[in-house]
Amino acid sequence: MLTKFETKSARVKGLSFHPKRPWILASLHNGCIQLWDYRMCTLLEKFDEHDGPVRGICFHNQQPLFVSGGDDYKIKVWNYKLKRCIFTLLGHLDYIRTTMFHHEYPWIVSASDDQTIRIWNWQSRTCICVLTGHNHYVMCAVFHSSEDLLVSASLDSTVRVWDISGPAGLEDHLKNPGATDLFGQADAVVKHVLEGHDRGVNWATFHPTLPLIAFRG
Repeated sequence: MLTKFETKSARVKGLSFHPKRPWILASLHNGCIQLWDYRMCTLLEKFDEHDGPVRGICFHNQQPLFVSGGDDYKIKVWNYKLKRCIFTLLGHLDYIRTTMFHHEYPWIVSASDDQTIRIWNWQSRTCICVLTGHNHYVMCAVFHSSEDLLVSASLDSTVRVWDISGPAGLEDHLKNPGATDLFGQADAVVKHVLEGHDRGVNWATFHPTLPLIAFRG
């Protein structure tokens, strides 16, 4: 064990490590987000704007930002230096399970109980792609660390791998975000549907270098 860090709180639904600082974000069932210094075991800040449990939480790898998603159907982008929410993204019709920044592009991916995955451009503050195909709650959606791929896990007992490279899709949207309406178009296509679980799948993630996916039922 590198650091012993223990605290009591409301039920923790999500966690995110800061890429450089000894910080961890905890999103709680009571709607609060806590920012902790895990080396000093001190609570640095509280963020309390969601109405209901907050399940998705993720630090940006470069900007002083983090993104959250909750049972209020809202995605919120926060600036931790300003200590406030800077904008809210609306579009999901049910609980949001996970939110994640892309490592390179100005994108957020969100997974929801409305059975969709959405990709958002957080700079233009718009939804640029809606991925449909799951027929139960989508429990998580994760970008690949180097390829134009996305993996999702659902209570429909499948894991899906999505190609988000095109054809005239997300890459073109990056070059000219105002000119392309991606909603409803086949910009992200299912590359693989992985079946075999008897029950729902709660989590899936890519290996960073090998063509492997780990998932949890």
